Amino acid sequence: KYIHIINKADMAASKGLKILVGCKRVIDYAVKVRVKPDRSGVVTEGVKHSMNPFDEIAVEEAVRMKEKKLAGEAVAISVGPPQSQETLRTALAMGIDRAIHVEIPLAQLEKLQPIHVSKLLAKVCESEKPDLVILGKQAIDDDCNQTGQMLAALLDWPQATFASKIEPSQDSKQLRVTREVDGGLETIDVSVPAVVTSDLRLNEPRYATLPNIMKAKKKPLAKMSPDQLGVDLQPRQEVISVEDPPVRKAGAKVESVEDLVGKLREKGLVK
Repeated sequence: KYIHIINKADMAASKGLKILVGCKRVIDYAVKVRVKPDRSGVVTEGVKHSMNPFDEIAVEEAVRMKEKKLAGEAVAISVGPPQSQETLRTALAMGIDRAIHVEIPLAQLEKLQPIHVSKLLAKVCESEKPDLVILGKQAIDDDCNQTGQMLAALLDWPQATFASKIEPSQDSKQLRVTREVDGGLETIDVSVPAVVTSDLRLNEPRYATLPNIMKAKKKPLAKMSPDQLGVDLQPRQEVISVEDPPVRKAGAKVESVEDLVGKLREKGLVK
């Protein structure tokens, strides 16, 4: 008889990657954002919220990697108010296994900054020990594009930002990531554990079906607080004022090229 001995390292590799996915609750992309009268921020009360679109792409990629047997477990995490649980349930309905909610009181939410979120995610990574963290490249509410890079620095992990394609190696110890850069596409290899941020063309997220939405209600969702994780939420920046963009001036029609050149000369734009 032949006896095949499998060590723990081989067993871990056979189970695939453990993925942690960030899910931020933001004002829905279709809503027209209004600035508060006191210019301290934007109006959020009574406004439709949803998952950040780039985070939806990150969730979809994690679920696809699970379906391809490249990942063994996918865990969603959201840092936000109690309503963020709805966002996590959406991720669970899309195919995520379980969720973690780091609850932030509403009074502190407006002062929450990428450095705080990065530190909270780093603390969770210490306990969850994921092989891969996938985040949206930016959130559509603040457009900071900082959390993924800060998290990679805090963990001292390789990072691959603006990913439009992710190809894990057979042994799941390395990722080949195609990045969207100013000059076109760049392909890099990163070893795991790593942090990847998703770009728009990485995939097209699926819709959560009604049966999966019902199943998501039974999936585990753990709650914790910043105090439990030992992270100080003292603001590092102060928002002085939030203002609407300036109203664009109305254009003018001209009858001919000569009229156009004359108008430009009047304004001193051509000689």
